[in-house]
Amino acid sequence: MSDFKNYTKGQNTPPADGGSVENTVNLAATLAKAFAGKSEGQVLQTIIAQAEQGKRDGTLTNADLDNFYSTLAPLLDGFKKRKLQQIIKQLKAI
Repeated sequence: MSDFKNYTKGQNTPPADGGSVENTVNLAATLAKAFAGKSEGQVLQTIIAQAEQGKRDGTLTNADLDNFYSTLAPLLDGFKKRKLQQIIKQLKAI
């Protein structure tokens, strides 16, 4: 993964770069390949590290984090959803 912001493309919102839903699907396939064979913890650490870097250098906004949460939350069970809420809250504080 080269950029956390790629995760924040809303399902009902066209990608900010003028791309299409097909581009989003291609991104998902690319990310799936990049994380294949990695544990859930390794994936989570990578996402958090990229998000922290984006917040520090000003390329990731709280709105981006909210979009990321709304996109991912429906796919998670209650425990993982609460964990994601905690992580988003911590990232917003940066």
